[in-house]
Amino acid sequence: MKKLLIGLLAVVVLAVVVLVAAPFFIPIETYKQEIAERTRDATGRELTIGGELSLSLLPRFELRAEDVAFANAPGAGEANMATLKELVLRLQVLPLLALDVKVDSFVLVEPVIHLEIDKKGRPNWQFDDAPVAKAEAKAETETGTAEGKDGKGPGLAELSLGDVRLENGLVTYRDARSGQAVEVSAINMTVSLPDLASPFAAEGSLVWNGEQVKLTAEGDNPRRLLAGEATPVQLAVESKAIDLSFAGRVTLAEAVSLDGKAALDVPSIRDLAAWTGNPIEAAGTGLGPLKIAGQVKGTGQKIAFTGAEIGLDDMTAKGGVTVDVGGAKPRLKGRLDVDLLDLNPYLPPPPEGKKAKKAKKAEKAARETAGPGDWSDEPIDLSGLKAADVDFDLTVGGIRVQDVKVGRSALAVSLKDGLLVADLAELNLYDGKGKGRITVDGRGKVPAVKQSFTMAGISAEPLLTDAAQFDRLSGTGQLEIAVSTRGGSERAMVEALNGEGAVKFVDGAIKGVNLAAMVRNVKSAFVPGGTGDTQKTDFAELSGTFRIDKGILRNNDLKLLNPLIRLAGAGTSDLPKRTVDYRVEPKVVGSLKGQGAEDEAKGLMVPVTVKGPWHDLKYRPDLAGLIGGVAKDPAKALEGAKETLKGLTKPPEEGGGTAVPDPKKALKKLFGN
Repeated sequence: MKKLLIGLLAVVVLAVVVLVAAPFFIPIETYKQEIAERTRDATGRELTIGGELSLSLLPRFELRAEDVAFANAPGAGEANMATLKELVLRLQVLPLLALDVKVDSFVLVEPVIHLEIDKKGRPNWQFDDAPVAKAEAKAETETGTAEGKDGKGPGLAELSLGDVRLENGLVTYRDARSGQAVEVSAINMTVSLPDLASPFAAEGSLVWNGEQVKLTAEGDNPRRLLAGEATPVQLAVESKAIDLSFAGRVTLAEAVSLDGKAALDVPSIRDLAAWTGNPIEAAGTGLGPLKIAGQVKGTGQKIAFTGAEIGLDDMTAKGGVTVDVGGAKPRLKGRLDVDLLDLNPYLPPPPEGKKAKKAKKAEKAARETAGPGDWSDEPIDLSGLKAADVDFDLTVGGIRVQDVKVGRSALAVSLKDGLLVADLAELNLYDGKGKGRITVDGRGKVPAVKQSFTMAGISAEPLLTDAAQFDRLSGTGQLEIAVSTRGGSERAMVEALNGEGAVKFVDGAIKGVNLAAMVRNVKSAFVPGGTGDTQKTDFAELSGTFRIDKGILRNNDLKLLNPLIRLAGAGTSDLPKRTVDYRVEPKVVGSLKGQGAEDEAKGLMVPVTVKGPWHDLKYRPDLAGLIGGVAKDPAKALEGAKETLKGLTKPPEEGGGTAVPDPKKALKKLFGN
C-alpha cells in the first residue's frame, strides 16, 4: 500500500512538473503554428499572431496574445475580418476537475470586427467547409457530443467571473447589395458574476451615429436561468434619443419566453429618425415625444403587448396588440382606443394674413388656368395585402383635420389572404351620424374595390365651412352611395366603375344670391363678391340621385324647390373622359307660395346647358330648347309666361319688379361659381 501511495505521488509530482515546465521547453512559434493550423483547418482562413504569445498551465491556466488577426473572406472590402490588440485569459486549473469554471480574468482590448455581405448575398462569417471541420462534424454526429447523444451528460457545475471586460471595441457592417453601412464604436462592457446562485450584472456602452448608448442587464439567479426556469431579469437601453426597458421574468427554454413590463420613451420621433439616418421631412410640428408602457408576454414567435398606455405629442391612447410570426405569414390582432386624434400637427400650417390672401389668389388662378387632368395608367399592385393577416379595432373620441371636427368614430379592420375589409361602424359628423364599409380585394390578378356609405342629419353649413371654407349652403343633408369597380390601374378602375347614390338637403338656403329678389329687382339680387348675410335663396329641398354605369354618371332628377324658382336638372358626366353634359331648367313661376309648392307650378322656363371638360366648363342658355318647348305646346308656354309676368309686374311695395334674371349668371351663383 505504501508503495502504491508513493507511486501515485510520484505520478502527480511528475504531472505538475510537466505542466509547469512544458511552456518553457516548447517554443512559442510551435504554439503559434499549432493555433494557426487548427484555425485554418476549421474555417479555411488564416489566423496570425504578430505580437507576443505566452501560455502557462500552473498555478493557473493563462493565455496572453497580442496583435491577433483573422483573415477575411476572398474579395471582401477589409483584409481582416477581425483584429485584436490584446487578449488575456486566466482560469483556475484545479476547479476545472470538478467542472467548476473560475475565470480570474478575461479581457479583450480593442477588438475590431468587420461584417460584410457581398453582392451575391454571401456573408463573410460563413466559412468554407474545410476537410477537418467536416470530419469533426461527422464524428460528432456519430458519437455524440461531450454531453452524450441524448444531450443529458455532465453539465456545468459552477461558474464565477472575475475581471471580465471588453475595451474600446469596433464593429462594422456593410451590405454590398443595398449599400447599407453601419458602424458601432467605443464598445465597452464589464460583467459581474460571483457564482451561479448570486445575482449577475452587466453594463457597458457604445457609440452609434455620434451618440452614446448605455446598456445594462441584471438577473437574480443564473443557475435557474440556465436550467430553463423563469428568472427575474431587468434590461435597459438608454440614450439621448430613446430609452427602452424591460423588467420581468425570462425563460431560456427551447422557445425563449418573457413576461413583464416594458417601457419606451422617445423625447422626439423626428430626432430619433434623424439619428437613425432616416430624417422625417414631412411638414408640420408633430411627431415629437412618444411614450409607450404596458405588459409584454410572449413565447417563441408569438408576443402580446397588453394594457398599453400610449402618448404621442398631446394625444393619449390605450389598447393592446398580439403578433404571431410562427405561421405561414405574420398575424396581428389588437385594439386601440384614442381620446382625440388630432391630425393638424402633422399637416402643413395654413398661411396667415397676406400669405393667406396670396395663397387663395394663387389657388384661384391655378383653377382657372388648370389644364386637363388625366387618370394614371400606372399598374396597381395589391400583392402586399397578402403579406400578413390583420384583425384590428380602432375607436376615437374625436378627430380633427384642419378645421373639420369629427365626433366619436369606430373602425374595424380585417385583412385575410389579401382581402381587406374596413367597417366604419360609427361616425358622428356635425350633428349627423353615418356608417360605411370599404372592401379592397387583392386576392386575384385584378384588384377590386367596393365601398358604401350612408350619412344622415348632417349640418351642411358648418361642415362645408370647416372643410372647404364654403359657407354658401345651409340645411340638413343626407348621403347614400354604393359603388364598385375593378382594374389594374386607376384609369381601368374609373372605366369599370358602377354604382348608385343619392344626395338630399332640406330646409336650407344658398347664400350670396337671392333668386326671389332677382325676380323682383335684379340690381339687389347679388351682394358684391357673391357672399353676404342678407342675400340668400331659401329652399325646402335640394336633392338628386345618380347611377354610374361603366364610368358614366347619370342624374335625371336634380331639383330645387323655392317660392319663386323651381330648378330641375339632368345629364351625364363621363368620368373616364372627365367631361360633363348637363342641362339645368330654372323655372321662374311668379308665385310666392310656400316652399312646399307643387313642383309643376306654371311659369316661364329658361334652360341652361353645362358642357365641356371638367377644367373648362361652359354655361350657355339653351335657346333652341326654349323655342322647341314653345313650339311644342304654345298654349302652355303662353299661360306660363302670363303667370310669370303677373309676379314680375307687381308694384314694388308688393315685391314686384321688372327684371328677368340672366340664367347663366344665376346658375353659376347658385352653385358658388
